[in-house]
Amino acid sequence: MFRGKLWRHVDFLKLWTGETVSEFGSQITLLAVPTVAILILHAGPFQVGILSALEFLAFPTLGLVAGVYADRIRRRPIMIVCDLGRFVAVGSIPIAFVLNLLTLEQLYVVALFTGIFTVFFDVSYQSYLPVLVDRPNLIEGNTKLEITRSTAQVAGPAVAGFLIQLIGGAKAVAVDAVSFLFSALALVLIKTPEPEPRPSTASGATGFIPEMREGLEVVFRSPILWRIAGCTATSNLGSNMVFGAVLLVFAYRQLHLSAAVVGVIFAITSVGGLAGALIAAWVARRLGIGPTLGFSIMIGGLALLATPIAAVAAPVLVLAVTGFIGGITSPVYNIAQVSLRQAITPDRVQGRMNATMRTIVWGTIPVGAFIGGILGTSIGLVQTLVLGGFVSLLAALWIFLGPVIRLKEQPAPVMA
Repeated sequence: MFRGKLWRHVDFLKLWTGETVSEFGSQITLLAVPTVAILILHAGPFQVGILSALEFLAFPTLGLVAGVYADRIRRRPIMIVCDLGRFVAVGSIPIAFVLNLLTLEQLYVVALFTGIFTVFFDVSYQSYLPVLVDRPNLIEGNTKLEITRSTAQVAGPAVAGFLIQLIGGAKAVAVDAVSFLFSALALVLIKTPEPEPRPSTASGATGFIPEMREGLEVVFRSPILWRIAGCTATSNLGSNMVFGAVLLVFAYRQLHLSAAVVGVIFAITSVGGLAGALIAAWVARRLGIGPTLGFSIMIGGLALLATPIAAVAAPVLVLAVTGFIGGITSPVYNIAQVSLRQAITPDRVQGRMNATMRTIVWGTIPVGAFIGGILGTSIGLVQTLVLGGFVSLLAALWIFLGPVIRLKEQPAPVMA
């Protein structure tokens, strides 16, 4: 965090600063929007699940398209346009609330369009970092971005909880809208030239379909990439049965916690995330890349599986402890797997590789939220929490039953 070559990389610092502010604002919306849906618009588990599903629907439907464009067009302009689009979409919520026009249907529309802008931004963002910094510095760059994202998450949920108590959830969302505007400005100020993309396939063929197909082939012909995709997708499926649909309903209606208390629990989870980001590189060095991926995803699944204990004993303590443990394991896993993906993939197909991975691993998020909403309504909140935790735990099998677990060191960066 406090050492490394990127401290002297002015344009990386601009990217880093913009992302930190944007992540801080997004933490407020993460809690505020479902809180508005539950407490003001009286949404149930199914409706909360739909809200979460719409936010991530663009990943399975538009992810591959975003990948092709991220390799056809310069990535920084895509990111700027997407930040401005999210500024407008999210900013419509507090305006509608002040005018007494806010409805659940508007939240659905905002979630859908925010998700569309996010899929294009995220695919371009992960593909832009290897252009902005040298390949050997990818782990340092990803670690710094993850640490400051986690730092924002530490303060964000707690501030969000108290801000919601003070001015209401809808007005609190305005902070996130402004953060997207700040991120766009930071990107505009970057001076490092981005090479003109030259879209083609390895065979020299051009065209949307051949280029999209090559992105799929890069992932599915790599025994490392497709297993990481399967692991992350399974984990996201289970965790979003919990976080995407039932956890907040469980906390507010069954445990009778306030928004402020929930915000503090989220903040404690984020403290775990900060700790995990700080130790991620050290863990990878001590255990090796493969064992780091396997054990981090397994421990995170076990923590999620223990969440329903809150229904019978010390709810705040249980949610805080399980959240803290899950918070530690998430960045340890993500920093290792993202850096590994970026290092072994040529820049020419970074966008399509990231888009294919995002389509797979984020494509299960709306599915998990939808399933969680149905199960939470039909079989109960606690039962859904248990099932979601069990599915998330199964994700570790993708790592332990394949070649990934045997990776001790990160492979040499691909420079072609």
